[in-house]
Amino acid sequence: MSAPKLVEELDGVVIRIAGDSGDGMQVTGDRFTHSTAVFGNDLITLPDYPAEIRAPAGTPSGVSSFQIHFSDHPVRTPGDAPNVLVAMNPAALKVSLSELPRGATILVNSDAFDARGLERAGYPANPLTDGSLAAYRVYEIPMTSMTLEAVKEVDIAKKDAGRAKNMFALGLLSWMYHRPTESVTTWIRARFGKRPEIVQANLAALAAGYNFGETADLFASSYIVRPAHFSPGTYTTVTGNTAVAWGLMAAAERAGMALFLGSYPITPASEILHELAARKSLGVLTFQAEDEIAGIGSAVGASYGGMLGATSTSGPGLDLKTETIGLAIMLELPLVIVDVQRGGPSTGLPTKTEQSDLLQALYGRHGEAPLPVLAALSPSQSFDATIEACRIALAYRTPVILLSDAYLANGSEPWRIPRLADLPDLRRAGATQPNHDGQFWPYVRDPKTLVCEWAKPGTPALEHRIGGLEKADGSGAISYDPANHEKMVRLRAAKVAGIANDIPDAELFGDEDAEVLVLGWGSTFGAARAAAQRIGARGQKIAHVQLMYLNPLPRNLGGILARFPKILVPELNLGHLATLIRSTYLRDVTTYGKIQGKPFKASEIEARIMEMLP
Repeated sequence: MSAPKLVEELDGVVIRIAGDSGDGMQVTGDRFTHSTAVFGNDLITLPDYPAEIRAPAGTPSGVSSFQIHFSDHPVRTPGDAPNVLVAMNPAALKVSLSELPRGATILVNSDAFDARGLERAGYPANPLTDGSLAAYRVYEIPMTSMTLEAVKEVDIAKKDAGRAKNMFALGLLSWMYHRPTESVTTWIRARFGKRPEIVQANLAALAAGYNFGETADLFASSYIVRPAHFSPGTYTTVTGNTAVAWGLMAAAERAGMALFLGSYPITPASEILHELAARKSLGVLTFQAEDEIAGIGSAVGASYGGMLGATSTSGPGLDLKTETIGLAIMLELPLVIVDVQRGGPSTGLPTKTEQSDLLQALYGRHGEAPLPVLAALSPSQSFDATIEACRIALAYRTPVILLSDAYLANGSEPWRIPRLADLPDLRRAGATQPNHDGQFWPYVRDPKTLVCEWAKPGTPALEHRIGGLEKADGSGAISYDPANHEKMVRLRAAKVAGIANDIPDAELFGDEDAEVLVLGWGSTFGAARAAAQRIGARGQKIAHVQLMYLNPLPRNLGGILARFPKILVPELNLGHLATLIRSTYLRDVTTYGKIQGKPFKASEIEARIMEMLP
């Protein structure tokens, strides 16, 4: 009998699971994430999909990976570099190897490292035998053949049996890090319940992987990462897209309105439509339109009819929606446009992340057509950002663009479920009687906020007409008067600018007398804050501001910027926010752009800050 294995305690681990896009890597990562959340760790994930729908099997372009950073303390990023890589084939090893630190652990499916697999990955020699992996701890495990052996008693085709090797890998990881497997077995039974042989095969493979870790002499120890300390409450893990969908539902409930989403499926925003389409029992109405223009057109119609109208898209779809967004601005209708950014231009990198739509969101419409723009900061914070976008849209009767991106949309983290009653009250009273000499004028404004009254169509005595041609102030009649046109343009712009009086001040993290201020927006939050915390922990002064509100900008931002000699702006583009800051505050800033389809690592921002510090 072998001696009991040691259990080493760690404060955190970064694991990447990588393989062919048909190997079930996203399922493996998702189930490991769920088990880790159940265990009580804090975590952030980074799924990474091939850009091609059917990339050649076994090639670097077909690699799908899932990275998870879990810890016994709060974490803000999916990790700078994996401590552990599970490589299901040579291509997965080749794609990930450059990001592994020396001493990292590599678990390889040695069955895949045959002549054919090596050739497809572009390896001239087998890395398992040529000494190129000497800097790492490599464990060669015949996962495919061990899976086939584990399921040999199941009446299932060999091809289908081999597909269960991802469950073998999941079982092994579950043993290595003391993850509970009960939720995995429950999920398998629910997911494949109509095919008992698939259930048996996956359960057998899961158990085989777990037992292999327990009994094989290959591993001297297992590892445990203790649960993190969370505020009391009920938690779940959410992706950014799920958080947006739930935010829309919660906002509609708090507004006392029905929710309507008119959308056309587009990567990486489609899951918002899918999630809401599954909520018909909660009164959610969804319309999968034939194109992007029809999607937003239906949402505008729903908004005019008294619903909370929303549409979801990515950059190419936002291109197509711009004319109708201009119509909604002219009509002064509440509308929420969720743009989940991806690499561009054109089709670009459909499954990769980028922040390259900011200037489009701010200025990408003909005519003078400003609207509020917000950006979510993390997967779970996407819920709050969505609630706030809906609040502004309803309170100020304006379209609002909410920027997310592929990193936030697909990534996940724990989220404490709020009480519905604790969310903002978004109800808005509509007009109940005529407002001008026995008639209803749709452009009579509140003198303080410049917000127009809203009259539900069909309400007796509140008949009115609106449209896309310029409106006469007050009455809404068509007007070609030059002075009226300028007045209406300025009124619409002033209404949006005035929202600055109704949003929080920007929050400064760190030292007010620091040499360098890191100024970010949206999804760079985790990496920028982690970088600042690392520098601060070394006793060096640093400051950080992360923006959710991008139009209008917080009222105190100019004052904050004036305090710091140097300003670093990291963003996943070539300098959109930097351009906005220069033009608005006449402050020079240092642009740090990254456009590789990947989010920032904290170490990248940390290194750039260090170059700027005295």
